[in-house]
Amino acid sequence: MGFKPGKRSRQILRLLHQLWHSCFLRRLIGCLLVFVLTGCTSPAQRQEQGVIHLSFWQGVNPPPNRVVLESLIDQFNQSHPQIQVDSFYIGQPDQQMPKILAAVVGNAPPDLLWYNPTITGQLVELGALRPLEEWWQASPVRSQIDPALLSTMNYQQHTWSVPFGTNNIGIFYRPSLFKAAGVTTLPKTWAELRQTAKQLTRDTNGDGKVDQRGIFLSLGQGEFAVFTWLPFMWSAGSELSTQALRAVDLVNPGAIAALQFWSDLLKDGSAMLSLPERGYELDNFLAGKVAMQITGPWTLAQLQQSGVDFGVLPIPEQVKSATGLGGENLFVFKTTPEREQAALMFAEYVVSQGFQTDWALKTGYLPVNLRSRQSEAYQQFVAQQPTLEVFLQQMAVAQARPLFAGYNRVSENLGRALESVLLQKSSPEVALQQSQARLDLIAEHQN
Repeated sequence: MGFKPGKRSRQILRLLHQLWHSCFLRRLIGCLLVFVLTGCTSPAQRQEQGVIHLSFWQGVNPPPNRVVLESLIDQFNQSHPQIQVDSFYIGQPDQQMPKILAAVVGNAPPDLLWYNPTITGQLVELGALRPLEEWWQASPVRSQIDPALLSTMNYQQHTWSVPFGTNNIGIFYRPSLFKAAGVTTLPKTWAELRQTAKQLTRDTNGDGKVDQRGIFLSLGQGEFAVFTWLPFMWSAGSELSTQALRAVDLVNPGAIAALQFWSDLLKDGSAMLSLPERGYELDNFLAGKVAMQITGPWTLAQLQQSGVDFGVLPIPEQVKSATGLGGENLFVFKTTPEREQAALMFAEYVVSQGFQTDWALKTGYLPVNLRSRQSEAYQQFVAQQPTLEVFLQQMAVAQARPLFAGYNRVSENLGRALESVLLQKSSPEVALQQSQARLDLIAEHQN
């Protein structure tokens, strides 16, 4: 009789097979170096004289926001001498995923993880997370959390994470560049956005060459590019399934229309593409080489420090108003009861009014705690930063990405379609058909 692996073994084997085909070995070496350098090689972690040291993996960007995070963690550590949270920056989402999954498979996970909620289903399938519903039901902070964020916390009748900070996608613009180009009205529809981008694409120094583009678009197969594009698909009236990988239909009218719209901006000469997987960088926007950039309020601190003028407008409509619900959640991994309880104390600190107010004031993230949003300090901050009103108002139409285990495959294939179209290798419909065929093969293999 041959060996027949159990369910968890099959999940791990399937995961390793997937990672092998995504340059896993090269990335695993980097992951192992992280383990060695951060001292995260033991699931029991290290304790010194009764002090529990919790490892907290995060990918907070831009760098000024990491400084804010470290300051808030220091406050927690000072007020909890028996619990010390050790924070480790492990890169952007596409860099984090191999490290996270390798740590889980190797039974050496961090205690706490900062990551967008789309990883939930994958970690649940691997049995890596501590379910939080009993603790959450008893938490005095539970009633203070924005109900719109519950969809990011719950999956398959369990609560798996708590919101760390929230945001959504808008379009930042440079008012001075709008004025110089004679643009007096902010675009509200796709047609108006396309026309505005054309008007903002200019030769500003008279040398006969265009040196300012209308809008900056994210290029890449990673989640950030997909995240900035999805609001256009939703605005065009289509949805992604929230149930399972096999139910996803990428070749939908909204996806085709949204890809075509981004392609048209590029063909007009109005768009500048980011470097691959670098769509979050603001250098060209700050330098005035582009007049608009699709991003979120997490960039507010960097924009303020730069001294440039800026404003923000909602994602223009096609069929309806839409934006992507962003931000990251805090996950607690299965370790030991003592370590998990210590991690939950930090989680309650993160969702508290005090933490959320400080985090919002210093980074531009929207507070997840409603008391924080209503606080005098935050209301004064919004009055001084009216751009935040746009993001606060857009929360009413913000949509969360799916949490099921196969979402990473959906995102990857949407990213491949987006990249193929923007690099003018295929039409939107053909690119989506090719991506759908890959998804169908994956779903068939998993069944």
